[in-house]
Amino acid sequence: MRDDICTIPVNEIFEVTDGCPVCRMYDAAQTRILDYILGDAMMEPDVRIMTNETGFCLHHYEKMLKMRGRLQLALMLESHIKSVKTEIFDKKLFNSSSKKQNKIGKLSESCFVCDKIEWGVSRMIETVFRSYEKEKDFRMLFNSQPQFCLKHYKMLSEKADKKTMPSYYGEFLKNLNSITAEYAQSLCDDISKYCTMYDYRNSGGNTDWGSSKDSVERTVKFLSGVTDIN
Repeated sequence: MRDDICTIPVNEIFEVTDGCPVCRMYDAAQTRILDYILGDAMMEPDVRIMTNETGFCLHHYEKMLKMRGRLQLALMLESHIKSVKTEIFDKKLFNSSSKKQNKIGKLSESCFVCDKIEWGVSRMIETVFRSYEKEKDFRMLFNSQPQFCLKHYKMLSEKADKKTMPSYYGEFLKNLNSITAEYAQSLCDDISKYCTMYDYRNSGGNTDWGSSKDSVERTVKFLSGVTDIN
């Protein structure tokens, strides 16, 4: 397989066969952005301007609070809260109540990390389609995946098109559907067995749970696209 700066990270993600590969894309992008924002980005004026304007969502505030770099986070928050105070509370001229509410609404719906993740993953998805069309080895990696979560099954189905994959568009959708349907069936089987294991007739130390023991967590991950569930 011919590797370049675009295909290498995508190939590395698809070389792993554990869970949904698009979820792994999001996790990898999130880790890189969080490490960056609590590292070198602290000293970059352009980044500070953007974080002042967008802030962060609750999910990524929680992530950053659990990471090293509390001083870096505090410095960003110092700059951000001053910007919020100035823009929403200090400006009097032409700053009506409706304009204040609009600014607060935009701020509460935006997140620097989410925006960067979406930007990075969207380009990785474009690379997935190009690689599937052009590279036999990548098609084998894609088709050997054990699952795609429901959220990312939908995303891939919607974003795939004949223009990007003129020769393999139909095969791509067929294999994507087959992989996801087979995994959904396995979850049906496992979650059903999990439920039956609570029947008094199955009680006892030697009962065989098989692959059903973590079926609740796996089903939630499949349905939600959220990977950090214990």
